[in-house]
Amino acid sequence: MSTITAPRGLAGVVVTDTELGDVRGREGFYHYRQYSAVELAHLRTFEDVWYLMVHGELPDATQRAAFTARTVPLRRLPDAVREVLPALSRAGAGPLAGLRTALSLLGAEADFRPVYDIGTDRRVADTLAACAVVPTLLAALHRIGRGLEPVEPRDDLPAAANYLYMISGEEPDPDRARAVEQYLVSTIDHGFNASTFTARVIASTGADVAACLVGAVGALSGPLHGGAPSRALDTLDAIGTPERIDPWIREKVLAGERIMGFGHPVYRTEDPRSRMLRDIALRFGGPLAGFAVQVEERVEALLAELKPGRELHTNVEFYAGVVMEQCGLPRSMFTPTFCVARVIGWSANILEQAADSKIIRPAARYVGPPPPQPVPAVG
Repeated sequence: MSTITAPRGLAGVVVTDTELGDVRGREGFYHYRQYSAVELAHLRTFEDVWYLMVHGELPDATQRAAFTARTVPLRRLPDAVREVLPALSRAGAGPLAGLRTALSLLGAEADFRPVYDIGTDRRVADTLAACAVVPTLLAALHRIGRGLEPVEPRDDLPAAANYLYMISGEEPDPDRARAVEQYLVSTIDHGFNASTFTARVIASTGADVAACLVGAVGALSGPLHGGAPSRALDTLDAIGTPERIDPWIREKVLAGERIMGFGHPVYRTEDPRSRMLRDIALRFGGPLAGFAVQVEERVEALLAELKPGRELHTNVEFYAGVVMEQCGLPRSMFTPTFCVARVIGWSANILEQAADSKIIRPAARYVGPPPPQPVPAVG
């Protein structure tokens, strides 16, 4: 079998065909199926876009009502899963780590079967069950970790508002619930990022939906993938005041250090998600939003001076952190909130991959000592 040498990180390598969407990095544009993702975030609900990713079309009023009636009851935790959450929370690793174990248990409790062995309808049912319960799991793990009782989901609230309600125990302000919903819609899917590719690799083995999602969550937990929103806010905290922006950024850039919240492996222009979230942050106003804009402007200006020709713009994490802070989400829940959205994209990719029975199995180039070497005797 002939082999093809690929670049590090598989950058730019096309590994399959997809109908789910694409990221056009040089244009600063991405889409879910045939629709602009940002336009969907402006005009449609989280549930509408969830339906789109599963069924390939936006729902009409009748379809939306039926989809809501199907998914809302799935928000509630099975007793066996609920009982283990205090132990997961005591482990102290945070909601995202607890989610990995909880999803495994959910898969066993709900009798998720290998996608290789089941038909499309059952695969869809398994993904809906997992996606609906993830916000409940994350909110419960968060509250238990702070010595609070979990809050049961409400059937009358849309997904984003219900998520905020389960975290705080109070019905959220509609404007802030809508802002979080727009963030969630904008982050449902984003091409073959590390976690999505991980989910598809596992799905290609025929494993069950829970196994695929656990692997995706593990990939998302890495700070180079989903862990940056709180770190971007930590950057703003470290800078502190406007007069410290330039010296702080100069020091980091000249030392070759990464500035969290800036740069993206695909976009070579402004991240359209960042642009949308900046507008939301400025709509709420306040000193944090204004300071974030100042930092963004100075980072770009200083990079133009210190690293001529290097394009580096804010990515989704920078203003996502600002918006989530404005909406009352604790920083420990920034990446879990990202997961609330991305589980929809992972699931759509699992369903698409499950329709292809070809296992993903690339090759590696061996660069160690030349074999075969004689095996030394003991002693």
